[in-house]
Amino acid sequence: MQSENSPCRWCKFWGNVIVIQDVNQTPYSLVQSCTLINLELLSLSTSVAPPVSPSVEDAQSSVYRKVFWRIVPFLMLCYVVAYLDRVNVGFANLQMGQDLGFSETVFGLGAGIFFAGYFMFELPSNLLMNKIGARIWIARIMITWGLISAAFVYVSTPTEFYLMRFLLGLAEAGFYPGVILYMTYWFPAHRRARIVAVFMSAIPVAGIFGNPLSGWIMDAFQSTGSMHGWQWMFIIEAIPALLVGVTVIFFLDNSIEQAKWLSADEKKYLQSEVDKDRQHGEKGPHSVGAVFNDGRIWMMCLIYFAFVMGQYGLTFWMPTLVKATGIKGNLNIGLLSAIPFICAIIVMNICGRSADARRERRWHLIVPALVGAVGFTVAASFADNVVVSIIFLSMAAAGVLTCAPLFWSLPTAFLTGTGAAAGIAVINSVGNLAGFVSPYMIGFLKDLTHSTQIGMYVLAAMLVLGSILVWRTPARLVNR
Repeated sequence: MQSENSPCRWCKFWGNVIVIQDVNQTPYSLVQSCTLINLELLSLSTSVAPPVSPSVEDAQSSVYRKVFWRIVPFLMLCYVVAYLDRVNVGFANLQMGQDLGFSETVFGLGAGIFFAGYFMFELPSNLLMNKIGARIWIARIMITWGLISAAFVYVSTPTEFYLMRFLLGLAEAGFYPGVILYMTYWFPAHRRARIVAVFMSAIPVAGIFGNPLSGWIMDAFQSTGSMHGWQWMFIIEAIPALLVGVTVIFFLDNSIEQAKWLSADEKKYLQSEVDKDRQHGEKGPHSVGAVFNDGRIWMMCLIYFAFVMGQYGLTFWMPTLVKATGIKGNLNIGLLSAIPFICAIIVMNICGRSADARRERRWHLIVPALVGAVGFTVAASFADNVVVSIIFLSMAAAGVLTCAPLFWSLPTAFLTGTGAAAGIAVINSVGNLAGFVSPYMIGFLKDLTHSTQIGMYVLAAMLVLGSILVWRTPARLVNR
């Protein structure tokens, strides 16, 4: 079948025959599949991976589709609920500020102080989830934040507003980085960008449905049962967090091994893919201490900080920006606010698929960041023009919200194990301090200048800074 000087390179199964080729890719013979072949007699080289037949690729894709439809839509629902409870204060401000006498600075500080609590408990929360398991910990997070969100109905002073936002940050800390960590348990790096993009579509979905819903609740329930519309909004929008939180306990699995809906062969294949991905990745920190001493982690923190500045500047202040164009009525403001998020959900998923297909990460972040910067700049310059503002706010939303999921393909390319749990938490907690800085800065500048223009220019500059830092990140580190 082969000469002694021509070792076989690989065996390819094709239909009913086995094609055996040498190192020069020359077929030696076609052997009927019913013939017994002692493959141990062949000197098969393991240095080059064998080609995968279409049928095998289909089987592998089928397994990942099964995993995707089991966990990703459900986690996306969880994040829609989380994000709605996090940013609905932006809509509440349209009534709450007048009813309670809050200035834009008070509102901006209250919106941002959420991230002070978030920062403090982020790392401990992620480490606890890594030990306790995603099922119980994510359920705990959702139930506690639902209860605290409903309690906003009792807020009447700036101090109470600050305290409740801080507690909400403590309660929600660990959810988002916990899900990013959870994704690494199931999906290898080359599949992760589009998966995270789908998951993070929850942000624009929350804007698409949440903004009109919040506006409608505030108008429809105003003065019902001696309560203001914004109070009803907090109560009604807290209920899904409680219901979904209980569902998590019965629906989510901590690991591939515990998934009863997978066969033994499917579990073996998925686990081997994840293990292989960890072995072939760039060497990263494997302990909590090593995370803090790794310069790459701090570079990731700075990049994420720049992108989060834009993200929360947009999501917290979108209703105010739309109202500034002259639109009247909370429902109308909500409907127009949904348009930029519709654009974002399309662009972020297209970019996620493209990044995975090409296994290229940097330019898939740089281009959206620069597009977002242009969007903020032009929208700020034509703030009184409804059409121009909505068009360029849509560009800003598409750019900045695309950066969020694609960013996580950078650090997860070299973080594994305990280092991943700690590293993801550190990056997310430090980066999300921008969630404190951004709304407070815009509120302060709006009170000072009676315009959001300067604040939006700052957001544009931060996106440009983030794109420069991504460009300086070595391609070999992240392009997987």
